Amino acid sequence: MEQSHIIPLSLTLFLLTLLLAFFSLSETGILSVNRYRLKHLAKTSKSARRVQKLLDRPDRLLGVILLGNTFITITASSIATLIGVDLLGEKIGVIIADITITVILLIFAEVFPKTIAALYPEKAAMPTSFLLQIILNVLYPLVWLINAASNGLIKLCGLSLSRNQTQDFTVEELRTVVHETSSRIPSKHRKMLLSILDLENVAVDDIMVPRHDVVGLDLDNEWDAILGQLANTQHTFLPVYKQDLNNIIGIVHAKKVLHLMADVDFDEEKLRDILDDPFFIPHSTSLTNQLINLQRHKQRFAIVVDEYGEIMGIITLEDILEEIVGEFTTNISTAFMAIQLQEDGSFLVEGSTPIREFNRQSTWKLPTREAKTVNGLVIEQLQNIPEVGTCCLVGGNIPIEVVQVQDNRIKSIKIFPPLASKKSTEE
Repeated sequence: MEQSHIIPLSLTLFLLTLLLAFFSLSETGILSVNRYRLKHLAKTSKSARRVQKLLDRPDRLLGVILLGNTFITITASSIATLIGVDLLGEKIGVIIADITITVILLIFAEVFPKTIAALYPEKAAMPTSFLLQIILNVLYPLVWLINAASNGLIKLCGLSLSRNQTQDFTVEELRTVVHETSSRIPSKHRKMLLSILDLENVAVDDIMVPRHDVVGLDLDNEWDAILGQLANTQHTFLPVYKQDLNNIIGIVHAKKVLHLMADVDFDEEKLRDILDDPFFIPHSTSLTNQLINLQRHKQRFAIVVDEYGEIMGIITLEDILEEIVGEFTTNISTAFMAIQLQEDGSFLVEGSTPIREFNRQSTWKLPTREAKTVNGLVIEQLQNIPEVGTCCLVGGNIPIEVVQVQDNRIKSIKIFPPLASKKSTEE
């Protein structure tokens, strides 16, 4: 070969290397771009719509890219061999040419552009998609033949050609996405989003007001006592019953009754006339279902019952919303009185405190498998009603001491910091 051919061959080899780098850049950039962000950008960006169109048919996209890669790689290797033979001879020239072109293509046409595209997929995908679409249109007949042969092999292997275009997130994947967007979503908003995702895992009896803590109107009481309770109540809704909460008659709304109390003729009959029918819900259903249920029936107050129809407690719409946005109807200073930090680092906790509430206020996580309150947790652990001063370990390493017991219920306990594990102690 004449020496004058080396320069044009070298220039051709350089252009082929650039073209192969282009295919590598476009392939990694387009396939790495965030599909959901792309869907958002497609509303205003023509380039994003073009990338989206290419991704709608990944077989065609990969067909044109791999067709280009294969043709360029073979051609570049042939040209490099010709240059090597011309410069170094047939024996050593072929070996040197193969090694040299492999290193050049690997670094400059594969690793380097693909790394850039993986780091900046949008910046790589948007501009390259324009030229790639043109190449696809020009080579479409050849691409179609290649795809037809490839799809035929797929069918012979017994595989389906249907494509899942939805690519839905699972709850856990969505939770991970929310966690990873900490730099773009404010902390409060992120907590709200995570709380919404957690509603499905929280049952009604996890957050309900238990029966023994329910404040209601017993119509068997003296009328003056009932009026005094209505005048001084801090609750918007009050269940009305006779003798026992299971004999519930209805629900009284504070706004409805306050203006009637000024009437001297206000009596039990008029009170009954303004009662709303009680709305019952099962205790084991998720908060997600009950939030929808309350919304559908336009209710803000519900009576929680077990499988036998026995009343277990009450729940309000505000209770569910507070699981999402945090406390907003309760004075924060009184809300935390049930959980008091002591000087020795322990917590003095009322027995009726929900375990979920304690876990939110501390970094120690009490188990929530069966029991819903700290009182139930200790009784579940000890399998009896403990005496004052009884101690036990919950969760394997959290010491608890019973401080006060009344009426077969634990009124208060002290929760101490978790014990160091044996492994960490040895270290």
